Amino acid sequence: MATAIITPDKDAIHVEVFVAAPPERVFQAITDPAQTAQWWGDKGMYRVTGGHADVRPGGTWSSEGVGVDGTKFRVDGEYLEVDPPRLLVHTWNPDFSKHKKKTVVRWELEPRSVHGLQQSGPHKMGTGTAVRIIHSGFAGDVQDANDHGEGWKRVLGWMQGFVERGETVDARP
Repeated sequence: MATAIITPDKDAIHVEVFVAAPPERVFQAITDPAQTAQWWGDKGMYRVTGGHADVRPGGTWSSEGVGVDGTKFRVDGEYLEVDPPRLLVHTWNPDFSKHKKKTVVRWELEPRSVHGLQQSGPHKMGTGTAVRIIHSGFAGDVQDANDHGEGWKRVLGWMQGFVERGETVDARP
């Protein structure tokens, strides 16, 4: 289960989860729009339906989706740092945010050994990834930081289920 904390200055959230798969697999799941459309969302909430990703510094990305009520949304940004499969940093510009702050999402993927963990699926036994997200730029807006922290915990849980067990929005328990 993912955990989230807000920094004392209320500018950033730190979210972390362990995924029983190598960093290369996690990096694919978070950068390939065809894969994110499979796992990012929940039937009773919203879902990502598509997007694009030019995964290089200066490249752009976007995700489009639809809420449970049929409302369409879009999130886009620019890649600032790309070091596959360990680091991905990008801006985060959701069209649904009431605050037009510039925020930045930093994904850190750290390989970890898995001792005594039973894994199923195509992943090599003994490999895992500590996934850390640092989302900054909230400028002391505690409510916005809290909302994003809760959102990132859900997102990392969905990604973990997809990578480890093949769970999709449509076929999630």
